Amino acid sequence: MGKMIEDEIMPLFLINGFLEAGKTQFLQFTMEQEYFQTEGRTLLIVCEEGDTEYDEKILKATRTDVVYVEDPSQLTPEFLTEQELLHNPERVLMEWNGMWNQDDLRLPKDWQVYQQITIIDGSTFDLYLANMKPLLGAMVRNSELIIINRCDGILDEKLTSYRRGLRAMCRNCEIVLEDENGEIPQDTLEEDLPYDLNAPVIQIKPEDYGIWYIDCMDNTERYEGKMVEFTAMVLKSDKFPKNYFVPGRMAMTCCEADMTFLGFVCKAREARNLETRQWVHVKAKVAKEYWQDYGGEGPVLYAESVEPAKEIKEIVQF
Repeated sequence: MGKMIEDEIMPLFLINGFLEAGKTQFLQFTMEQEYFQTEGRTLLIVCEEGDTEYDEKILKATRTDVVYVEDPSQLTPEFLTEQELLHNPERVLMEWNGMWNQDDLRLPKDWQVYQQITIIDGSTFDLYLANMKPLLGAMVRNSELIIINRCDGILDEKLTSYRRGLRAMCRNCEIVLEDENGEIPQDTLEEDLPYDLNAPVIQIKPEDYGIWYIDCMDNTERYEGKMVEFTAMVLKSDKFPKNYFVPGRMAMTCCEADMTFLGFVCKAREARNLETRQWVHVKAKVAKEYWQDYGGEGPVLYAESVEPAKEIKEIVQF
């Protein structure tokens, strides 16, 4: 939680997650850390009261004022401005209620979400994933960091599927897994991939496209120099260099409102004859290269062949 903050802006640190995920413990721990100390006052807005209460000593020592909000209708820009005038904080922390849709949060003009962290209880995550995906999607969409705690006894393939689903909803976030011993090193997790990484040509079935996309984005080095084969829809743009296009698929990352096109840039001699929305079967070698749209290095495909294909009606799901 350390970046330069503009004087004119009220920085908001937003901690979200479902009830009893461990948000209060996380906030209390953070407030006590040296790197989080500040000279001015801190305003803590708590949108739900869980089993854990804030320690008065910590609040006093960190010059933190707490305001409880019981109903989302209270949380208007006017109310927040009022609290700012009342408490004159240097920064604001907010413990968000996971049952409120975060897309409805409205802030005063000079407030800015400076950092957003999502806390997830690994032991109950399945339940929320199955029943509350839209709320979860709204929570994680703009998170910089997602901490999945209480991962004790959860199988590796379950953890990797959690990670994949979250990565689909929030592609640039950092995901941390924790059990009672602390952080779990993710490179030791056994990945249960539905295709053979060692095959001469890795065949990506339509139903496995989402798994491949996320894994190739996260672990490009696994695929470097390897040949992949899949069916996808063409996306072209005037901004692309000549001979480049993006083969991809539409995906529903959490709910119907969150449809997104998932694809990698591909160099192909056939590119000039392709049209957006056309379906193609691509056989290509994967490289790891800098590409502006990735904001760094990522998968770049070099096509060996691009042939017309039948449309895949199904939407990619996670």
